[in-house]
Amino acid sequence: MFDPKQLQEVAEGKKAYEAAVEKALTKGPERKENFTTGGGIPLKRTYTPEDLEGLDYGKDLGFPGQYPYTRGVQPTMYRGRFWTMRQYAGFATAEDSNKRYRYLLSQGTTGLSVAFDLPTQIGYDSDDPMAIGECGKVGVAIDSLADAEILFDQIPLDKVSTSMTINAPASVLLAMYIAVAEKQGVPMSALSGTIQNDILKEYIARGTYIFPPKPSMRLITDIFEFCSKNIPKWNTISISGYHIREAGSTAIQEVAFTLADGIAYIEAAIKSRTGS
Repeated sequence: MFDPKQLQEVAEGKKAYEAAVEKALTKGPERKENFTTGGGIPLKRTYTPEDLEGLDYGKDLGFPGQYPYTRGVQPTMYRGRFWTMRQYAGFATAEDSNKRYRYLLSQGTTGLSVAFDLPTQIGYDSDDPMAIGECGKVGVAIDSLADAEILFDQIPLDKVSTSMTINAPASVLLAMYIAVAEKQGVPMSALSGTIQNDILKEYIARGTYIFPPKPSMRLITDIFEFCSKNIPKWNTISISGYHIREAGSTAIQEVAFTLADGIAYIEAAIKSRTGS
């Protein structure tokens, strides 16, 4: 990948650099003996073409939009259009949240990201005794279709994509969203957005599950099938890993659990189609 003469020049330059480092260290030591990434991988002071020895360009780096996706998932990345810009938000009431969403859209955000309160996340109404002390605390409380209509009032759902961070009751909130859109005169086929719908990480880390694993996975695969037929622009799942890290895993375990969850969802979807 590099000309031998250039590599020799780099090697000689590295020697001079290392001599400069030794001189600098006599004036003051580094902050710590070893530096690592967040996942514990050791970091050198600097890297040169020598560190690329044995690199397989196609296998290890690749082109944009192609495996192993080290350079992005789109062939042109953001030279075509910018990513959707959202601000995660959900105030206590649907009215207050709606005001916030309309303000954010007026200021240039290109999509919505809905934060629900804890009772909504686990299927409780705001007046349920189990919701005492939590109603509207970490997001917006949505108890009914009327709440959902207020939440998205005067927001054109055929022009704005919406991400909803909801898991166990994801099917219910998606159904409400579809109903609100239809009341606006927007067919479900025109909707775009995302539901998190990642129940496995709830069992692993967060705990906001409602049903046992098997029926929960059935709900997810049913959503896959329904949306593929009726809402083709909808992202039916957003598999999450950072919750697992925040619950105490290492970075490597975080990636491992996330990939394992993804594989489990794919296997469940295939099984639901084949009946095996």
